[in-house]
Amino acid sequence: MRQYAGNRIGLAVVGFVLLSGGAYAFLRGSGRLSQAKDAKVLSFDVAAYLAAHPWISWVGALALVMAAMVATRWLLMALGWGRFGHRSGTGTALLCVGLKDVEGISRTKVRLVGADRMRISVTCPSNADVGAVVGKLDREIVGRIRRDVGDDGMGALVRLHVRR
Repeated sequence: MRQYAGNRIGLAVVGFVLLSGGAYAFLRGSGRLSQAKDAKVLSFDVAAYLAAHPWISWVGALALVMAAMVATRWLLMALGWGRFGHRSGTGTALLCVGLKDVEGISRTKVRLVGADRMRISVTCPSNADVGAVVGKLDREIVGRIRRDVGDDGMGALVRLHVRR
C-alpha cells in the first residue's frame, strides 16, 4: 500500500504545482492580477545577474536534468517496469483452488522469479481466519504449487496482506 501512497502524494504535489502555475498565468494574462506595468517580480535585472554569474545557469540546468531523470524513473516504476519474473497462471489457479474454502480472499498472485524462486501474494480481509490460511499455505498449497510449476527445491516467498 505504501507505493500507492507515494504515487498519490507525488501526483498531488505535481498537480498542485501545475494548477498553481496555470492559475497564475491565466490571471496574469487576463489582467485580473493587479500589478502595475512597471512592477518587477524581482528587484534586480535577472539577465544581467546571469551574465555576470554563468555557473548559476549550469546549476539550474543540472537540477532540471536530475528532476527529469527522477520523474522518468518514477513513471517507469509506476508502469511496472523493473519487476523481475513473470506471472504463473497455473500457480495462481492452484492457489485459488487450494484456498476456495476460505471466505473473503480477494487477490492472489504467483510470480516466478528465475528458475529457483517463487513469490506468492494473498490478500484477505481482517475478519478471515489468518491462522487457517497460513496453515493451509504451509501444509498443502505451497508444496503443490512448487511441484506443478517448478521443482521441490524452489524457494518461495509468501506475502499475506490483511486488509483493514
